[in-house]
Amino acid sequence: QVIKCKAAVMWEANKPFSIEEVEVAPPKAHEVRIKIVATGICRSDEHVITGALVTPFPVILGHEAAGVVESVGEGVTSVKPGDKVIPLFVPQCGECSSCLSTKGNLCSKSDLSSAAGFMPDGTSRFTCKGKIIHHFVGTSTFTEYTVVHETAVAKIDSGAPLERVCLIGCGFSTGYGAAVNTAKVDPGSTCAVFGLGGVGLSVVMGCKAAGASRIIAVDVNSDKFAKARELGATDCVNPKDFKKPIHEVLIEMTGQGVDYSFEVVGRTETMTAALASCQYNYGVSVIVGVPPSAQKITFDPMLLFTGRSWKGSVFGGWKSKDSVPKLVADYMKKKFDLDPLITHTLPFTKINEGFDLLRTGK
Repeated sequence: QVIKCKAAVMWEANKPFSIEEVEVAPPKAHEVRIKIVATGICRSDEHVITGALVTPFPVILGHEAAGVVESVGEGVTSVKPGDKVIPLFVPQCGECSSCLSTKGNLCSKSDLSSAAGFMPDGTSRFTCKGKIIHHFVGTSTFTEYTVVHETAVAKIDSGAPLERVCLIGCGFSTGYGAAVNTAKVDPGSTCAVFGLGGVGLSVVMGCKAAGASRIIAVDVNSDKFAKARELGATDCVNPKDFKKPIHEVLIEMTGQGVDYSFEVVGRTETMTAALASCQYNYGVSVIVGVPPSAQKITFDPMLLFTGRSWKGSVFGGWKSKDSVPKLVADYMKKKFDLDPLITHTLPFTKINEGFDLLRTGK
């Protein structure tokens, strides 16, 4: 039956979240209803609030979470009530060209490109005050209960601490995978990471795990440098400390530019700067930050003609349903530590304070 619970509803852009009682419909065929135990705050949610990422309102945001299956619709076989799970904003249907390819991970069933704000059948499971509330990238985790399609949920180790592994639902996996999967950073290489939020720090962790010998962390907020060093950065650079463009600074520091650069901000200026800062012939630059919807990029094509590669990476290149349980297992084996990525833990009703902390770089 319908569950009534608390959710943080975003009624319109550039307004605070409103904690409301919402009705969450039962799961239809091939759908799963999840009790959300822990959710992270990601800049992509903030992009919706500011209008940089376009999705219909009113909406329940949130896409980085962990919880427990409450009930399942008919035909669901991969999870059952009581299972610990992570919702997947990049689903894995196993049937589309990206899912069938060894090279791809961005399932065509994802709502990232269309941004329709509904379940795959074109309807919503959320209502509030008689109004239909939209879903966000097939997950919507800023609520006590949510409904996702079976292709968008992964069963994880029953012993996993949900308030930690929720980060594997987006931030950690996105950054770490951008280094180890998308860029395929090799031992002894030099990397530059633009942007040191949770995802950028996860890129640093990925570069270190891959054996990079030099990891240059770049951010306009020097308060982020101590944590970056703790996680493996060898150098920290604040573009505000220089009169010349940051790519020139990095080329001077390294001789010919870095082997791998990562843009983890979501700004067109830093995307072109990251591209220009990698080695002119075999450098690889990866766009990890979500680009703003209405902006175009202008750059000198000679940057690519000489041989550089420019790549994008969604969810770190991981095939979600296959990889998330393995990443959780690796965490349980202490192959990486998520604690440094957690700065604050707040009760759900203080979600607006959490976003204020994000906006102030804390």
